[in-house]
Amino acid sequence: MPSPRSLLAVLATLALAFVPPAAAGEHAIPDEAGLRAATARFAPVDLGADISTLPENERRALAKTIEASRVMDALFLRQVWAGNEPLLLELLGDDSGLGQARVHAFVLNKGPWSRLDHDAAFVPGVPPKPEAANFYPAGATKDEVAGWLESLSGDEREAAVGFFTTIRRGPGGGFVAVPYSVEYQGELAQAAALLREAAAATTQPTLKAYLEKRAAAFGSNDYFDSDMAWMELDASIEPTIGPYETYEDLWFGYKAAFESFIGVRDEAETQKLERFTGELQWLEDRLPIKAEWRNPKIGALAPIRVVDLVFSAGDGNSGVQTAAYNLPNDERVVSQKGSKRVMLKNTQEAKFNTVLVPISRVALAPADQATISFDAFFTHILMHELVHGIGPQTITVEGRETTVREALKEVRAPLEEAKADICGLWAMQQLVDKGVLDESFERTMYTTFLASSFRSIRFGINEAHGRGQALQLNDLLDRGGFRVNPDGTFWVDEAKIKDAVTALTAELLTIQAEGDYDGAKAILDRLAVIRPETQRVLDRLEDVPVDIEPRFVTAEELSGR
Repeated sequence: MPSPRSLLAVLATLALAFVPPAAAGEHAIPDEAGLRAATARFAPVDLGADISTLPENERRALAKTIEASRVMDALFLRQVWAGNEPLLLELLGDDSGLGQARVHAFVLNKGPWSRLDHDAAFVPGVPPKPEAANFYPAGATKDEVAGWLESLSGDEREAAVGFFTTIRRGPGGGFVAVPYSVEYQGELAQAAALLREAAAATTQPTLKAYLEKRAAAFGSNDYFDSDMAWMELDASIEPTIGPYETYEDLWFGYKAAFESFIGVRDEAETQKLERFTGELQWLEDRLPIKAEWRNPKIGALAPIRVVDLVFSAGDGNSGVQTAAYNLPNDERVVSQKGSKRVMLKNTQEAKFNTVLVPISRVALAPADQATISFDAFFTHILMHELVHGIGPQTITVEGRETTVREALKEVRAPLEEAKADICGLWAMQQLVDKGVLDESFERTMYTTFLASSFRSIRFGINEAHGRGQALQLNDLLDRGGFRVNPDGTFWVDEAKIKDAVTALTAELLTIQAEGDYDGAKAILDRLAVIRPETQRVLDRLEDVPVDIEPRFVTAEELSGR
């Protein structure tokens, strides 16, 4: 068995340099032709950034952060499933056409299950994708772990339900919380060393501070200081690296998966969007919920960064590609500093041109097709990320202070994505009414949102974004904001769409404010489904890519590959 270091090298090479073979016709997985057709749903695109103005020392810093990012791929593999690393080594030993197709699908999905196909296995002999991922003890049940968590209090409970611990069996057979700094000690030490090299190379003070503090966090398991430093980061290079999102933990939604995004800042576009930062409190004060549920003073910082993506890894590059993100998720940081929104502009442009425009030609009525707009697409993604930071965060349930994340458990992620989508659309209308956005958005934003609904649903309703989008589409159809023509195309009812958006926004925010787990589960069970009229459109989209598969050309140039 190769060493962990050689495993990392193998995965890094695959993640950076694998070029997919030509796609063939559709067939059932795990047949070779079917696998090639499945991976062909991701259209290959070159993603890179102009680094010609970066001094040589900053290029070295960028290259080192990319090296550190590759470690996140191996960590994420292990978090998804304990069997991922040995299976990858086995697959690499098969150089047949089928073997190559399986490796390609494995690298795309970060495991042997297709994320677009309800996590269906494409490698024979593997178990169903574990809902507990590899965060909880093998052989334990969800009820057993839940019972143990309920028995804890104080610091013990905080550690056990925290983002940065796994749960394992102790020497006596009971459960114990193991810090990530112990569970992943070797890989995190390697990543930390690379981040310190990057910090030594850069002359940008806030970048140096973040890299040094994040390297320290990998050893201490305390990410607070480095998250605060990330919020203050103001540099030409925009790195995000570490454990963040909890989508893989389908038991409770507690445990954070490792990921990375390395971008180069687009200063002109960033300055254009800064005006939105000052509108967050104004939007919070107008949320369609009870006044006592609104935050009278949201975090002071709400920076927006527009970047061109140079490299992504781990949870940030598994299946469907991220177009933007809003971090950190630590409620303590959000309460003090707010949260940062990072827009991956080159990724969004590729998605719009490759996926959304072709979808609109199939899904929308001709009159609505003409109003699809990249500005509306880009701005809604921004508003989606902005409104993640407003609305209920820390709440009181049955007299006990808690968080929306802890109260809603595994249903928090799809409900939060639905809330961010629909509340983002609501917020755009508020900003149009205020004159912050041009009134032309009032026509383009709803049709673009409708077309993008089909884009997100194609990610699969087992995935948080796709599930949340199915909920919204069905709700807006039920409220009359969207309608279906006799020919099966969809259109926007301008007379009803605004009220429909406001009503759904209020309903989802209320569920969060009340920590209503049963209510969240009920609305998802009822609406997060694919109805026949939607399925008929999806069936006509077979020749349209579902998403993109990036080839990181700038990262390849920096590494000499």
